[in-house]
Amino acid sequence: MILRAADIMNEDNESVVCVNSSLLEEDCFSNLEDIDVTADGSPILRFFICLVYSVVCAAGLMGNLLVLFFIRVKQERKKSTVNFFVLNLAVTDFQFVLTLPFWAVDTALDFSWPFGDAMCKIILSVTVMNMYASVFFLTAMSVTRYWSVASALKQHRTARRKSCSSRWTCALIWTLATLATAPTSIYSTVSNVTGEKLCLLRFPGGQYWLAVYHIHKILVGFVFPMFIVSISYLMLLRFIRSRTMKTSNPKRRSQVTKSITIVVLSFFLCWMPNQAITLWSVLVKLNVANWDRAYYIVQTYVFPLTVCLAHTNSCLNPVIYCLMRKEFRDKLSSLIHRG
Repeated sequence: MILRAADIMNEDNESVVCVNSSLLEEDCFSNLEDIDVTADGSPILRFFICLVYSVVCAAGLMGNLLVLFFIRVKQERKKSTVNFFVLNLAVTDFQFVLTLPFWAVDTALDFSWPFGDAMCKIILSVTVMNMYASVFFLTAMSVTRYWSVASALKQHRTARRKSCSSRWTCALIWTLATLATAPTSIYSTVSNVTGEKLCLLRFPGGQYWLAVYHIHKILVGFVFPMFIVSISYLMLLRFIRSRTMKTSNPKRRSQVTKSITIVVLSFFLCWMPNQAITLWSVLVKLNVANWDRAYYIVQTYVFPLTVCLAHTNSCLNPVIYCLMRKEFRDKLSSLIHRG
């Protein structure tokens, strides 16, 4: 889950992230009396979210298991750094989709958390950690693809040195993802809000630290990775174009361009709506933007849908990074025909 609603101030004046956007009522917000809040049709929205989580979970489990099977069981002698990153990406996406049944139950119960405080802390921490790890591995793969192509004409390093380097990089990524998740692990808890037990983040000290948390998530989880991914693939396209112009191979250039475009667009389209609304909430917390009916409607109806869209990235990753590659398609075709 990626923090699925707006923020509220509880009776102790502590800032919390409210998971249940359907509970945004007058006794949650002191400044909603001027907003015409009608019935929000939340059962239909919750049903749709549960359906999306179920589809993403099934597709993510199947897709990531196939990736793990092809790379680990059917792995050829030739190993690559990108494949090692793909393996770790499949592991983190697989762990992520395992949390979706918990969020589906939470959503079906009108965002009332039935699994207790310990499971709230564990599931929310695992979810956020794998969100960061997935983004970091996608970024590392973009840099590696450019570097491997750009240095192809040079004397390449030994496979052992490459393997050690990729392992250290993966260890660093998992460490950074764990550190980025530390605030979530510390402040996640089950709190009673308007009579409902919600799994949420609860920050003492008012809105400031909550705004800092969201800014950190936007920058570290989207802006910086998107910048690095875009620059890496633009440089790769430039390099491929200069090489294919010399070798007169426009078909190869077209294939690489199409693949890179899909990678960048899927990453951007899956994450941008959620991050944009999160930025809006930060501006509201800092009193830069007004808290009005439009904000309420977006948080109630649109924000949960952007979370679903972001979650679909975990089942798109194996499709983009594996099934689009001919070697994996051939392996999948062989497996199906053998079956």
